[in-house]
Amino acid sequence: MKETIQARAAAHGFDLCRIARPDIAARHAEALHYWLGSGMHGDMAWMLEPDRLARNTSPSSMLPCVKSVITVGMLHSPPPYSLAKAESERGRGVIASYAHGDDYHDLMKKRLKALARDLDGLLGAHDQRVYVDTAPVLEHALAENSGLGWQGKHSLTIHRDRGSWMLLGELFTTADIEPDEAATNHCGTCSACIDICPTKAIVAPYVVDARLCISYLTIEHKGLIPRRLRPLMGNRIFGCDDCQAVCPWNRHAKNPAINLLNTRAENNLPELAILLQLDEEGFGQRFRKSPLKRTGRARLLRNVCIAAGNSADSSLVPPLLASLDDAEPLIRAHAAWALGRLSNEENRASLLASLKKTAAHEEDDKSHEDMVLTICEIKDNLI
Repeated sequence: MKETIQARAAAHGFDLCRIARPDIAARHAEALHYWLGSGMHGDMAWMLEPDRLARNTSPSSMLPCVKSVITVGMLHSPPPYSLAKAESERGRGVIASYAHGDDYHDLMKKRLKALARDLDGLLGAHDQRVYVDTAPVLEHALAENSGLGWQGKHSLTIHRDRGSWMLLGELFTTADIEPDEAATNHCGTCSACIDICPTKAIVAPYVVDARLCISYLTIEHKGLIPRRLRPLMGNRIFGCDDCQAVCPWNRHAKNPAINLLNTRAENNLPELAILLQLDEEGFGQRFRKSPLKRTGRARLLRNVCIAAGNSADSSLVPPLLASLDDAEPLIRAHAAWALGRLSNEENRASLLASLKKTAAHEEDDKSHEDMVLTICEIKDNLI
C-alpha cells in the first residue's frame, strides 16, 4: 500500500514521498522555543501566538484522530547560473530559484488535495488536511521524521541523493499507514553554508537568525532594511540561494524531469532598471501567479533599490531619482540610500540637492530619518 501511495504521489508531481507519525522530536520543540525566546523570529510576531506555538510542537492537534503524516517533496530547478555569475551581473537582480516560476503554494496544495482524493479510493474515506508552508507545521522536522531528508545546518531539508532544491508539503490523515524510518544526519563537519552566508545569518549549526537572513529581509520583513545589512545583500532582491548553492549534497542535483513551476526566463537575473519602473499595474501583470506577488510592489522595489545602490552602476541614477517621487515611503527611503551609494565627485552636489528637497517634503517619520542619515553620509563622504 505504501508503494501504491508513493506511486500516486509521483503521478501528481511529487518526487519524494514518505510516511511519518504525527510526532515532533523533543529537540525540535526545544530548538523552536530557544529560537523564539532569542527573538530570532524578527517581526513575525504571529509565531508567538500560544495556539500556533502549541500546534507547531504537537502535529496531532492539526487534525483530530490523525494517525499518519504523508510528507512530500517537489524538486525545483537550481539556479541556472553560478554564484560568481550572479554577483558579477551588478545591474541585474537575483531571485531565489524556487520563485522563477509559478507560486508553489497554490500548485502543491492542489496536487496534495488530488492525492488526498486518491487516498479515499485506496483506503476508504478518512479525515484529511493538506498543508504547504503557511500552516503552523514544522515541516522540516516532519520531513526528517518521515525519512524524506535530514535538516541541514542551514535549516533546510537535504535528501542524500536529490539534494535540497525541493519544496515540502504535508498530508495529515486519520488513516493508519506504516511509517518510514527517520532520516539520519550527514552534514558531518562541513560548514560551507555557514561560511558562505553574506550576512552571517547562520549563527550556529542549525540555527538561522531571521533578522539577518536575506530571505527573511527581502520577503517577510515589511519595513526599512537595517542600514548595516544593505551593503551585504548585494543584488539579491527576493530570497537567497547561497547556502544551498555551496552545499556538497547539491553537487549532483539535476533539474526535475518535468518543470511544474513553469519557470519564466524574465525572472532569470532581471534588469534592475526595468523593475524600478514598474507601477502597481505593471507589477501585478509581471508577477501574476508568482511568489513575488505576495511581497507586494513596495517591498520588492525596496529590495531593487538596495541592489541598485550596491551595483556601482551610474546608469541607475535616473530611475532612482524618479523613485524619489514614488507614492510609497518605503521605496523613497531606499531610493535615497541607493543614490547615496552611487554618489561621486561629479554628481554629489546635484544628488544632495535632490535628496534635501525630497527629505524636506517627506511626511513619513522613519523614511525621513533614513534620508537624513543618507544626506549626512554623503556630506561627510562616508559612502
